[in-house]
Amino acid sequence: MRRPAPSTRGLFSTCTRINRSSVKSINLVKQSIIIQCSGPERMEQRLMLRVVIDDDDIRKLILNERPDSIQELKTQLSDKLSLQYDFKLQYEDPDFSNALCNLSQIEDLPERPTLKVIPLVTLDLTSLSSSTEDTDCSTADTEILSSTGSTPPLRRQWPEFFEIPNFSVDVAYRLRQADLLFMKDRVPWTPSRDMKHDILEKLAETMYSFKAYPDDDDFSSVAKALISKHPSLTEPGPQPGWYGWKNSLKFKMANYRTKLRKAGCDDVLINGGKRSKRNPEGPSSSKNIKRPKRGEVNYLPNLPDRHDESSLENARKVIIEEMKKKQPNASLVSRMMEETFSLRRREIVTQEPAVQSVMERWPALFTERQVFAEFNRIANKNLEGNFYEALDQHTPRFIDLFKSKKGTVGQKLKDLMQHINWLSPDVTALRTVVLKGLPVFLSEDSSQVYTTCFDIAKEEAFASVTVGVLTVTEDAQQQGPNGVHLQPISTAIILEGGTVMDNVRDFPQAVCLLFGLIYALHLNYPKCMENTFRFIQAVMLGLGNKTLPPKLITLQIKLLG
Repeated sequence: MRRPAPSTRGLFSTCTRINRSSVKSINLVKQSIIIQCSGPERMEQRLMLRVVIDDDDIRKLILNERPDSIQELKTQLSDKLSLQYDFKLQYEDPDFSNALCNLSQIEDLPERPTLKVIPLVTLDLTSLSSSTEDTDCSTADTEILSSTGSTPPLRRQWPEFFEIPNFSVDVAYRLRQADLLFMKDRVPWTPSRDMKHDILEKLAETMYSFKAYPDDDDFSSVAKALISKHPSLTEPGPQPGWYGWKNSLKFKMANYRTKLRKAGCDDVLINGGKRSKRNPEGPSSSKNIKRPKRGEVNYLPNLPDRHDESSLENARKVIIEEMKKKQPNASLVSRMMEETFSLRRREIVTQEPAVQSVMERWPALFTERQVFAEFNRIANKNLEGNFYEALDQHTPRFIDLFKSKKGTVGQKLKDLMQHINWLSPDVTALRTVVLKGLPVFLSEDSSQVYTTCFDIAKEEAFASVTVGVLTVTEDAQQQGPNGVHLQPISTAIILEGGTVMDNVRDFPQAVCLLFGLIYALHLNYPKCMENTFRFIQAVMLGLGNKTLPPKLITLQIKLLG
C-alpha cells in the first residue's frame, strides 16, 4: 500500500513568512557588509609610486585611482610632478630581477612600481608653458633629436696607429695582385692616375674624420701605414718609399678641404676668405686663422641635419628656462646641451663674445657637470679622470724635484711643503702643492692667477683677477698670532673680472675646471703661466703640441727619468 506524499503547502507558507519578515534585516546586513568592504576596496584602488626623474631627483607619489591607460598615467605624472616635456616610462620588472623595461601596457605595472622617466627632447618648443599640449600631442608629429639620430657624429682623437681603410672592390683587387707580385719579385707597382686618385681620395676622407687640418707628422704616419699594408706602393729612389705619398696626401687634403668648403662645412668654410691668388683682397692667411691648435678634436662641428640656427635657438631657450628652476632636470639639460653643441661652438669660436655674455646665453655651461661634458665634446678626453690620474702619477716625482731645488725657487717650494704632514699626507694637500709649485719650478709668476684674499676683501679681489682661481680665507686676526696657514673658506673661478663658478670643492678641482673652461670658452692661456697650462695640456693630458719648449722638455724628461 503506497504512503501518501507529504504536503508542502505549509512548508512554503512558513518560508514565505520567514523571508518576508527578515527581508529588512537581510538588507541591513548587506548594507553593513558593503560599508565595511568599501574602505579596503577603495584603498586597493590607490597606487603608490616611486618615480625616478633623475639621479638626484627621486620622488614618492600616491595616485587616488589606478590609471586605466599609460596615457592617463603620463598625464597624472605630468600634472603632479610638473614635468613640462614629453617622456616615456620604464618600470622595474620583478620577473627580471627588477631590471628596467619599457612600459607598453598598463597591466604590466606592479602593485608598488618604481618608474623611471625618460625625457623625449623636442627642439620645436619655444616655451615651457604649454606642457598639456605637449603631453597630448603625438611624438610622431614632432621632430626629435637624439644623440644617434640627426646629431652629426663627433670626431675622435687621432689614432696612435693609423688604420688604412678598405678601398673600392677594383682598387682592392689590383692592390692585392700587386702585393703578391711584390712579395715574389720585389717589383713595385705604379698605379694609374685614376687608381692613385681613388686611393688618395679615400685616405683624405678618412683623415678628415679625425682632423680637418692634419700636421706633418700625421701625413707621415698615414703614408707609412699605406706602405706597410701595401708594400707594392713603395716608391724607388733615395728618399723613403713613402715620402712621395706623403706629399701627394698634402695636396689631396687641400683639394678635399676645398670641396668641403664649397659644400658649406663650417670648420673649413671659416678660413675660406683668407688672402690667395683668387682672393687678393682677403685678410692674411697667417693671421687669426681659425683651426685647432691645442688638440681640439671637434673644433667647429656642423649643425645637426635638418636643423638650422633658429631651431637650435629654441632649444637654447628651453635650457635657460630649465636652469631657472631650483632643481633643474640634469638629464634634460645634458641632452639638450649635447644637441646644441655646434651652435654654441659657432658663437664662441667665430664671434668670441665676452664671458658674461656666454653666461647669460648658456648658463648651464658653468656647472661642473657641463664643463667636463663640454671638454669631452671638444677634445674627446675625460678631463677630470685624466687630470687627476696624471697628477697623482707624477706627484711623488714632483715632490722629489721640489725638495732638491736650491736657491730662491727652492725656498719658495719649501714654504709650500711645510704644512704637509708627511706621516699621513692628505691627497688634496699634495695635489695643491704640486699645482702651486709647478709654475714656481718653471720660473713663472702665478700671483695673478692663483690669488688668495681674506673674506672681508673678496669683492675687491674679484675685479683684480682676469683669469684664475681665487681662494677665500678667514681673517688673519681670527687665526691668532701664530696662525700662518689660513684655512680656506671657499674657492672660486674668476674670468674677466667676474665670478663664473663659486664654492668649488677644493683648489685642485678649481684648477681642473679652469682648464676646462679655457677650452669651452676658447680662451688664451694666461701669459704669466703659459708654460704651466701647456704642460697640463701636452704632458698630463696628451693633447696637441708635439713640439714643446726646451724648458718643458727638460721637465718631462726629469719626470719620466
